[in-house]
Amino acid sequence: MDVTISQSRVAGRVRAPSSKSYTHRAILAAGYGEEATVTDPLVSADTRATMRAVEAFGGTVERDEDNDRLVVSGFAGRPEVPDDVVDCGNSGTTTRLVTACGALADGLCVFTGDESLRSRPQGPLLDAIEQLGGRAESTRGNGQAPLVVGGETGGGEVSIPGDVSSQYITALLMAGAVTAEGIEIELETELKSAPYVDITLEVLSDFGVDAERTAAGFAVPGGQSYDPPGGEYAVPGDFSSMSYLLAAGAVAAAEGEAVVVEGARPSAQGDSAILEILESMGASIAWNRGIGEITIQRAPLSGTTVDVSDTPDLLPTIAALGAVAGGDTVIENCEHVRYKETDRVSAMAEELETLGASVTEEQDRLTVHGGESDLVGARVDGRADHRIVMSLAVAGLAAEGETVIEGGEHVDVSFPDFFETMASLGADVERTE
Repeated sequence: MDVTISQSRVAGRVRAPSSKSYTHRAILAAGYGEEATVTDPLVSADTRATMRAVEAFGGTVERDEDNDRLVVSGFAGRPEVPDDVVDCGNSGTTTRLVTACGALADGLCVFTGDESLRSRPQGPLLDAIEQLGGRAESTRGNGQAPLVVGGETGGGEVSIPGDVSSQYITALLMAGAVTAEGIEIELETELKSAPYVDITLEVLSDFGVDAERTAAGFAVPGGQSYDPPGGEYAVPGDFSSMSYLLAAGAVAAAEGEAVVVEGARPSAQGDSAILEILESMGASIAWNRGIGEITIQRAPLSGTTVDVSDTPDLLPTIAALGAVAGGDTVIENCEHVRYKETDRVSAMAEELETLGASVTEEQDRLTVHGGESDLVGARVDGRADHRIVMSLAVAGLAAEGETVIEGGEHVDVSFPDFFETMASLGADVERTE
């Protein structure tokens, strides 16, 4: 689907979708337990993949008509061997979380996904499962899906790098709680995307599971049960998704008006750093934490320097903002952002250049020369990546003329109503199949 964004002014009140990261973890945590209700979930292509996996392991997931409640009957810490290959679609989070879960089964589980997912690194997690006594291998021998795991992994000590994906740590912690021995994780390298493990620790605690940081890494005792108080868990709003709405307000809010984003409850999400980033660029922004609302108005933006070691999902948003701001916006420590749904560093560099931005790409750094950029609408490729599509839409609001984004349907991964939400703010949006 092509989406055409014309230069527009926006204003109004909208609600961001619930957090994808929290929803994934909550669905699987409920699956590890006996029964729990997840309220305010994000129901999207990625989280539906996690639901399918829970059902493949012997659980059930029931949705109400409005998708605002998921009633999960779990597999009580003992996943069954799926009847068939489990298709994780495009969801890397699903793949990694359920790979560790599958290692607890008493037979072999097979996980695969689409072409993009089958190119992403899983080797360190497979190595970790083998260290714990399980079977774990890539069918192609390249550390990528399709993956085969199993062997009733019982827990123990494991050493794993921390600079490839924090999701490996999350997967091991969630599975470790229901093993006999528990799991102690030693990090071989510095942990990147650390706030995502903080999210995991928060969700585990909310489900009654103890886990902790240690001097060497992390540890989770075994023999625990997943059981949230009152049998319910509420998913907070998603700051990654909010970043596009806030960026839209920063670059395109109508004169004297504002974009107000609801659902911004404080949580462990590292991507709440988008507020500090916008402030550092000169945006007029205020967060009422008590009622969970962020108000942003358009203001002249200037370049800034951002380290995305812990906030990789913000890179596309920051790059789009940098193309509108004056001066240079430097995004540092971003090599790990190349191993997402697509190489997001190169994707944003190339597509912003198509729109007229001046960009310098290095392996671990992306510099957008806003002062040398003059955005003009053009046809750009969303790279089948929801975050690239939404960030290019933000740039399109500020570009002269019309910007046509290929692959607009991929917003379904994390923000299914993104274009409807943008239109409700006054953005000029047209969709063609």
